[in-house]
Amino acid sequence: MTFAANLSPLRWSDRVWGWTGPIAVALLAFVLRVWNVGYPRKFVFDETYYAKDAWSLLQHGYVLDYTEKANGQILRGDLSGIFTDEPSWIVHPDGGKWLIALGEQLFGFDSFGWRISGVVVGALTVLVLARLVRRMTGSTLVGCLAGLLLTVDGTHFVMSRLSLLDIFLAFWIVCGVACLVADRDWIRARLDRYHAFRPWQLLAGLSLGMACATKWSGIYVLAAFGVVIVVWEVLARMRNPRTAMHHGWALTTLRVGVPAFASIVVVAAIVYLVSWTGFLVHHEAYEARFGRGYGDYSRPWGAYVDNPSTGFLGGTRDALRSLWHFHVMTFNFHTQDLNSATHPYQSNPVGWLLQWRPVGADAQFELPATTQCGQAAGTTCIREILILGNPIIWWSGLVALLGAVVAWVVTRRWTWGVPVIGVAVCWLPWFLNDDRPIFSFYAVTIIPFTIIALSLVANALIATRTSPRQTYAIGLTIGFYVLAAVVTFWYFHPILTDDLIPYDSWRQRMWLSRWI
Repeated sequence: MTFAANLSPLRWSDRVWGWTGPIAVALLAFVLRVWNVGYPRKFVFDETYYAKDAWSLLQHGYVLDYTEKANGQILRGDLSGIFTDEPSWIVHPDGGKWLIALGEQLFGFDSFGWRISGVVVGALTVLVLARLVRRMTGSTLVGCLAGLLLTVDGTHFVMSRLSLLDIFLAFWIVCGVACLVADRDWIRARLDRYHAFRPWQLLAGLSLGMACATKWSGIYVLAAFGVVIVVWEVLARMRNPRTAMHHGWALTTLRVGVPAFASIVVVAAIVYLVSWTGFLVHHEAYEARFGRGYGDYSRPWGAYVDNPSTGFLGGTRDALRSLWHFHVMTFNFHTQDLNSATHPYQSNPVGWLLQWRPVGADAQFELPATTQCGQAAGTTCIREILILGNPIIWWSGLVALLGAVVAWVVTRRWTWGVPVIGVAVCWLPWFLNDDRPIFSFYAVTIIPFTIIALSLVANALIATRTSPRQTYAIGLTIGFYVLAAVVTFWYFHPILTDDLIPYDSWRQRMWLSRWI
């Protein structure tokens, strides 16, 4: 009887649409992002680091420094003699750069090759988010709504079209949270006993390990949601009459927490360590350049640099010691060396949720008017890539997040806690580093959780309908909101894609003086 029910036409249709709808939205996101992604055919913003690092990983297995003339040669298609013979001081792990390298391997070392991986990962993030929201709300429609909002967000759109690391970080974070939410559903059908093997937790460990292997800020998400998944299960077991009587709070927490730590944290740590394989294999090269003191870092790594360890696993011990010292150098770089640096587009995280100070990744001003620009002779045109979030989504999203906080406190429903915790761990840690140049596009990890909050609000509105008139009114309201977000994305599209537009058209899109 249960088997027959699972194969009923209604349930089968829901399962089909549950995948068809999100995949369709993800394909739309891919088409929008891949169109003309190879333009401009140059290194934009920090692409000059990550695209080249990725190519070095492909060619040598670790990151070498490039010659001073390397950029010009690469853009001309001349890849001869672009490397030095010394390892580079990389300030982020190689996890995200290996994904960039995959695109370069498939399509070549040009602007399309080093950006295509971001396009694919950006579209996949749309798919995973849509499926996550569908699981949280039980509605394919609301899940597709979430995916569509991420599709037309400017920050996520631009970051998907550049060879920077943050889009990969956002993808792995969303994947990790989606796996943990799936694990929450998985275990609730199996509360009769404890399960050491948790496939969704293992996948979450893999995903969050890749997040940390892309940028260290993934550690905050790993820590926060690692605790959350334990709390969810402990509460479920203590509230279940069949299991609450077996063990107390302390023992239940241990029996849930220890396996979860192994499945999530230990797996993530292994993934992170594996991402440093290039360093570990070539540790002697790093020791030769950095191990005796480097620049302001005059402290040697240890006597083993000149007298390598011998015996069983001696080389392995030296490699791990060098990796630790390299991490200390890099941590000091992020927390001390950058404190005196400045950048015209740096911003305080206070304004990120309002998109107070977007980042100009590329700009060409006062270009001569052409027929393509549509201006008269003697006037000027502009090209710009502005990493700017969709104002409709971000500004309403802040309201939705505040509503989610209230709803979480009042209803104590776990769904409201997901976007609140997600935004908190992707945003608040940056206040510890607000004395160094940081940028609003780091908030690309925040926008998926903001959209989850918006989706939960929409789902709550749909749930309140009690008559056809209310159904029509709520549907019309949500429809107008989505239309406004789509139109706003279309309106800002020229300054997200380096399109050539008249100066007056560009100025009209600068809604706030801080956007200039």
